[in-house]
Amino acid sequence: MQAATVKEEKVHRPGDDGPPKRVWPRNLALALGTAALTFLAFKLAQPSPDGATDRSGPAASATVSAAPSATVTASAAPSAAAGRPQVPLDQAFPAEVKIASGALYTKVGATTLASCTEPDSVGPRLAAMIEQGKGCVSEQVALYKDSENNQFNLAVFTMRDPKDTVRLVTELTMAFDDFEVGAQAPPPTAGLRTLPPDSGMIQAFTGSGRAMIVCLGQWSDGRSDGRQQLVDRLSPLQDAIGKTVFAYESQH
Repeated sequence: MQAATVKEEKVHRPGDDGPPKRVWPRNLALALGTAALTFLAFKLAQPSPDGATDRSGPAASATVSAAPSATVTASAAPSAAAGRPQVPLDQAFPAEVKIASGALYTKVGATTLASCTEPDSVGPRLAAMIEQGKGCVSEQVALYKDSENNQFNLAVFTMRDPKDTVRLVTELTMAFDDFEVGAQAPPPTAGLRTLPPDSGMIQAFTGSGRAMIVCLGQWSDGRSDGRQQLVDRLSPLQDAIGKTVFAYESQH
């Protein structure tokens, strides 16, 4: 079984922007934020020569460095992996994520959706790609905010076949200006703005084993400038969540 960690990266610059793609209302107060900006990262890695893996266990509150932290491990055969449950929701999305710089991300909410292909949670292209493969165990979503109320959405798709993870991340990045995962509208009690559909957004994909993580980032006011600065804020949270999820995949 091929083992791979996938992290897709590409930049869609403001001058290339077209009209907003779509807005999806959903019964979980989720909506797609179409964007003026797109960021995706690509990295395909093989296991380290010594076969070392990161076996550190997750905690209720995680403190990590901003350096890339996903460790590639051998994937289980699809027949064995397909029946395993997804990472527990609170383990995937801790209440707080604190990075080495001192920056703190606070979870606003998280849930496990009824399926990975609901039309109000993913776009038709992603739904079709999931259905073309061996299927998906679950989609789990969370909304985080930082100290300045910038918004960061994460979705973990646990596939039944690890090969589908590589395929999905690779194919999605080929249409890097297409947003196929809905962003969460914050609940009224969160003290966050519900951003309009033409707000600026960055998007990143990463994957290992059965798990694909889709990350979205938006400034608190929805502005479209400062793309690199927003990338710099999203990446540590993406790495922290990825480290926990991928460690779970490597151990189960």
